[in-house]
Amino acid sequence: MALVSRVQDGKRVKKSVYHRLRKEQEATQPKVQASATAKFLRMSATKARAAANGVRGKDVGQALQTLMFSPKKSSRFIYKLLMSAIANAENNLGLKSDNLYVSEIMVNEGPRMKRLWARSRGSGDIQQKRMCHVTLTVKDKNAK
Repeated sequence: MALVSRVQDGKRVKKSVYHRLRKEQEATQPKVQASATAKFLRMSATKARAAANGVRGKDVGQALQTLMFSPKKSSRFIYKLLMSAIANAENNLGLKSDNLYVSEIMVNEGPRMKRLWARSRGSGDIQQKRMCHVTLTVKDKNAK
């Protein structure tokens, strides 16, 4: 998608005018992707990436089947997230779920809860309980 140029007739356009023109241009483009985000999931990002890599690039129906029968804890979270992204695409953008595929799925690290783990002779270790953020985007196959 070509953005509006900041320079018109050899002069720079004001930022407010540029942003208004850019928003108008984006509004004319058809919406072909929907996303959903789950934040602060109580699992490490490494474990969540195992299920995420299994569904990246697949059709929505095939991805749901893969997640439904996966024994991993992270697959339950990603299944719910995929259902949410499908609902966003159907309700907000009017896309058909038959034409959707998982175009992008990102698993990022979140904050860590630090807890004291009692050890011998009065000492202690720090136990880190990790969290992650997952962002999933579904796209229409028929769009350019």
